[in-house]
Amino acid sequence: METKQYSLNNPFKESKAPETQTGIYDDALKLGKELIEKPILGGGEDRIRVQHSKNRMTVWERIKVLTDEEPNITYQNWGPNLDGASIVTGILNIKGRDVAVYGHDFTLRAGSMDATNGSKLARLIQMAGTHGIPLIGMNDSAGAYVPAGVGGLDGYSEAFTALRKISGVVPSVMLMFGFNAGGGAYLPRQGSFMIQCDGTFFGLTGPGVVKSVLGEDISAEDLGGPKVHGQSGVVDLVTGDELGSLRTAIRLLSYLPDNNHSFAPFYPTSDPVDRFIYEEDILFRKTFNSPTGMNTPFDITLYLQQICDHGEFFELQPQRARNIVTAFGRIGGHVVGFLANNSAVSSGQIDIGASRKGTRFVRFCNLYNIPMVFVEDTTGFLPGRDQEHNGIVLEGRKLLDSIIDLRTPRLTLIIRNAFGGAYATFNSYFTGASMVFALPTARIAVMGPAGKEYVYKDEITTIQKEFLANVKKGMSEKEAAATRDAKLFEIGQRYEKELMNPKEALSLGSVSSIILPGYTRNVLSKNLNFLMSKYKPAEMSGPQREFE
Repeated sequence: METKQYSLNNPFKESKAPETQTGIYDDALKLGKELIEKPILGGGEDRIRVQHSKNRMTVWERIKVLTDEEPNITYQNWGPNLDGASIVTGILNIKGRDVAVYGHDFTLRAGSMDATNGSKLARLIQMAGTHGIPLIGMNDSAGAYVPAGVGGLDGYSEAFTALRKISGVVPSVMLMFGFNAGGGAYLPRQGSFMIQCDGTFFGLTGPGVVKSVLGEDISAEDLGGPKVHGQSGVVDLVTGDELGSLRTAIRLLSYLPDNNHSFAPFYPTSDPVDRFIYEEDILFRKTFNSPTGMNTPFDITLYLQQICDHGEFFELQPQRARNIVTAFGRIGGHVVGFLANNSAVSSGQIDIGASRKGTRFVRFCNLYNIPMVFVEDTTGFLPGRDQEHNGIVLEGRKLLDSIIDLRTPRLTLIIRNAFGGAYATFNSYFTGASMVFALPTARIAVMGPAGKEYVYKDEITTIQKEFLANVKKGMSEKEAAATRDAKLFEIGQRYEKELMNPKEALSLGSVSSIILPGYTRNVLSKNLNFLMSKYKPAEMSGPQREFE
């Protein structure tokens, strides 16, 4: 065996070492080199070609997308029966941050779980929690390894437990690749966020089991594809392919802190916070000066663009419950979480889906010291039989509870409608808001336009009596109705002018100040800077409530 030697005088110049006899030491070196290279080879060239034929990357190719730097791979288990080999674990440097990463190697036993790699995965997860670094999971697994017997289930149990223990300690992003079933579906949903790309499946069981047990024919796409899970809220983000998922994970990570006792990354911005935003004024002018006036719906994401640094924000669960928008963004460099009613969908009314979506997001921001901005424009909670039968009282209460429990700095901006229980729930001063602002277009009232029936009940009764009297006197019904409707219209206009505005809320201190359109970003940034300068990130403490 030829050994290269280098001179200290010229370390780049090779010189041949004298021939030496190979022995135990050289055999040990050869074995070590083989063991180091073995995980990278995976199941071999044939299995890698199969993976590529399905438009899937190998686990090592996915790692290269996440970072250009050499990964620090841990726990290179490789037992006699490939025990532990089907999961790769390590620490990656992603844009200057240490991140714990695991990925199933589908070229080996279809990425299945046994007791050995369950323990290996649990160690990595525990390491992430101990050292306070985020976790990324790249899931591509057929589930428990059946020949391993109960050991595969034990492996999942150990990984389940470890991931649950770090929930609320460090954030985690789970990526779904390939075809995952059983524990391969349950494990990643314990993470903070899930990203699924097209052409993938995960679920409790696959289509074959559904067919054999229930006799139901269903495709993998319709059973557990991204369209299904995106609508149910099981996954937070849907992408077109694996590369999109990996890059989305990197972008999402830029808004997340390392752990529950640190701030999310602060990025100084070149976007001035004190500039007048003409687009904001134009948006409201065109919206409210339209024929439908103050009842005109508009997409709230157009408004978020005006508030955020360079108009950039990161929306979560954009494919479901669009009557409420949950998103991360930055204002003056600070990461904030937005919870915004969206009048473009169902008048921004809060239903069961919106409540669940909002509750989960608020609780995440609470755990990880992320300040929040509530953008309010809702006519209330959605009434109706379906909502009541499916538990809107419980789900709406969960949303209210999450807002009451929120400990981070939180600002409310009332754009237009803020009626009844929705106003009381949506981060008012009395549920703990740090500051509450309103635009002059705000309509803050116990009830919407229907409230005039209560406020002007006597006048409306008199107008109805006059209508009947006029008909009785011989006036045509059409003319009498026109006279009645004109008076009712005048009452409606008076109700909106006198009560559906921010004046009473301002006089009571329910709103701290009025912001003119164009200055919103400036006011929010100033107050956010002040509040964040006084806030100290820390783990949550105190009693834990009965309901999440």
